[in-house]
Amino acid sequence: MTVTTLPAARTAPAPAPYGGALSLSQMSPYEAWQFCESLANTPLLPDAYRKQPASVLWAMEYGRALGLDVVTTITTIHVIKGKPCQSADLMLGRARSAGHRVRITSERTRCEVRIMRHDDPDDETVIEWTLDDAVTAGLCQLRSNKPYARDKHGDPTPWEKFPRAMLRARAIAEAVRIACPEVLHGAIYTPEEMGAVVDQEGNPVVVERADAPPVQQAVTVVQSTPNPPPAAPPRDFLAEATATADAEQLAEILSAAQNAGAPAEYMTCLTELRDAHAAEAAGPVRELHAAAQARGAHPDHLARLATIGANKPGAKPQQAEQGAPTPDAVEEATGAVDERARAEAESALRVAASRANLPTLDDDFQRVYGKPIEQADALTLHAFRKQIEAAAGGAQ
Repeated sequence: MTVTTLPAARTAPAPAPYGGALSLSQMSPYEAWQFCESLANTPLLPDAYRKQPASVLWAMEYGRALGLDVVTTITTIHVIKGKPCQSADLMLGRARSAGHRVRITSERTRCEVRIMRHDDPDDETVIEWTLDDAVTAGLCQLRSNKPYARDKHGDPTPWEKFPRAMLRARAIAEAVRIACPEVLHGAIYTPEEMGAVVDQEGNPVVVERADAPPVQQAVTVVQSTPNPPPAAPPRDFLAEATATADAEQLAEILSAAQNAGAPAEYMTCLTELRDAHAAEAAGPVRELHAAAQARGAHPDHLARLATIGANKPGAKPQQAEQGAPTPDAVEEATGAVDERARAEAESALRVAASRANLPTLDDDFQRVYGKPIEQADALTLHAFRKQIEAAAGGAQ
C-alpha cells in the first residue's frame, strides 16, 4: 500500500485586524518608504514632517520603539531644534501605561503631581508648580495677582490665558522625568521647554523646519520663535536728498543708501543730485529726470523724479514751450506712468509669491511695511519681490 504525503500548505501571514492602526512591523522596508513618501505629501501633517519622508520614517521608527501607532506618533512627537519632544499628556499616559500611579491636584495658581512607582510603592515623587515658579522661570509676570505674559506682537500667550493648563503641563513633565524617565525613551522635554510657541494643550503652534530658510524676518511662516516686530518702512533716500542742499547731509544720505543696498538707479540719481545740489528750486530734479530718461531708466523712477520735482519747495511751473508739455499734462502723464509701473510691479510680486509657494503674501507684506500691497509704490513692491525670489532660489 502506497501512502502519498501531501506537502504542507503555506500559511499566509495573518492580516492586520480590521480597523487596526498601521505600523512599520506590518510593512517591508520598501513599502515603509513608499508609505512615508505618500504621507509626507499631505497638508494634514505638522510642518516639521511635511515633504520630509525621511523625517516621517524616523518618527515612525521612534514611535514603534515607544509602542505607538503612526497617527499617534506624528501628532504627539514633535521635533524642536532637532530633538524629539513629547506632549505632557503623552508623558502622563506612558507613565500610567507602565503601571506607575499618578495623582494630580490642579488649581488656578498651583499644580501638584505625585507619582508612586509600581515596582517600589514607597518611592513617591512629589512635584509642585506655582505661578511664583513660572515668574522665576521668566514665563510670565504677576500683575494684580494674575499672570501677565505677552508675545512680541502684544498678544496674550497661553500663560496668561490658560495658567492652570500650563502649570499642569510643567508639573507633569518634571515629575515624569524624575520618577520614571525610562518611559520617555530619550524625549524628556515638552515642546515649550525647548522654546517652541505652544497652545493651551502644549502642542507647538509653529515648528522650525530645517529645509526652509526664512525669506526674511516677517516672511518667515514656520519657525520655533515668535515673529519679530514688523520692520520699519524703507527710507526714501531720493526724497531726503532732494529736500536738502547741505553737502554733508547729502554725503550721509548717499552713504546710508549704499549701505542699505539701494538699487543702482537710485545710487545714480543720488550721485548726480549731490553734484548738482548747489542749484536752486527744481532745476536739479528736472536735469536728473532728463538724464535718467536719456539712459532709459525704468518708468517708476522717472515718475518718482517727476513727483519730487513738482512738490519741491520753490519749484516753478514750466512755461509752455513749443513741443514741451504743460504742467497739467506732465502731472497726468506722470500719474499714468506711476500707476502702470505700480500695477506691473504688483503683478510681478504675486507671480513670484506663487512660484515660491507663499500663500500668505498679503499678510506678510502688511506685517513688514505696515500697509496693504494696494497702497505700496512700485519700488517697494520690486524690493519685496527680489527678497522672495532670492529666498526661493536659496532654498532650492
